Amino acid sequence: MNDSLLNERVVYLNGEYVPESRATISISDRGFIYGDAVFDTARTFGGKIYRLREHVQRLMRSLRYVQIDPGLGVDEFCAIAEDVVARNAHLLGPDDDYWVFLRVTRGANYPDGSGADAGATVIVTCVPLPLAKRAALFRDGIDVVVPATRRTPPEALNPAAKTHNYLNLIVAGLETQKTSPDAWPVLLDTRGFLTEGSGSNIFLVHDGKVRTPKAQYVLAGVSRAVAMDLCRDLGIEIQEDDLAPYDAATADEAFITSTSLCLCPMGHFNGGVIGDGAVPGPVTAKLMEAYRAEVKTDYVAQYLAHLG
Repeated sequence: MNDSLLNERVVYLNGEYVPESRATISISDRGFIYGDAVFDTARTFGGKIYRLREHVQRLMRSLRYVQIDPGLGVDEFCAIAEDVVARNAHLLGPDDDYWVFLRVTRGANYPDGSGADAGATVIVTCVPLPLAKRAALFRDGIDVVVPATRRTPPEALNPAAKTHNYLNLIVAGLETQKTSPDAWPVLLDTRGFLTEGSGSNIFLVHDGKVRTPKAQYVLAGVSRAVAMDLCRDLGIEIQEDDLAPYDAATADEAFITSTSLCLCPMGHFNGGVIGDGAVPGPVTAKLMEAYRAEVKTDYVAQYLAHLG
């Protein structure tokens, strides 16, 4: 293998480990044509994938929902993901970490039916977390905007399945970028209540109590579950509820959870300052500290170290 390939990330594709530039799929793959695929993401802390089994188990639930057989079990997926990270460890900086992606499509769908039995396409990759790009979020807080685009209702597609059909969230993001290019969109459901953003869950704090949208209307993220468990451990009241934009606008504090960000404070909602403007607020700060202890990494300092 030449030097350029030695310095290139390796990915897993259908039973083989190949350089990223050589990882190709059929133009007839249903994941490409129809978005007929599911995925899940995890991240590393100090090179170790956090709660990998939980992410893989959720991937398997998504696969069952859309009736795709990956030909692999939970243990096999976990071993592959760990192998991908290990094979790419030498390309990562000492203070960086990887975002790990597990993707499964239904496979190729040729018009003449010749590829009908080709089986699923399985891809596992890792990329460095965008620490520099998102570092300012931990200094200033995330600005959240509610776009006009509504979240796909659970009656149409259950949000618990993490599918490649992200156009709903993408269109909302494009809408937000036109007026607030640095803001994160959080969509309303068809009833007018807050749901989620792209790969992120929202939490509001009122009078020391934490509230988050009901799991029925969102993808209940692994990081969301961690935050809720930390609330219970700290004796902070946590409640799933229907939350209106009014609730966010009048919150004392608010924060976002996601795989990559873990738990990050919000600074503004629809252009208005949240609470007294403290970033983070006291409840959020307590939960961030608990999250640091949970993952055994000062993930906040990891981000802030990349501020220019």
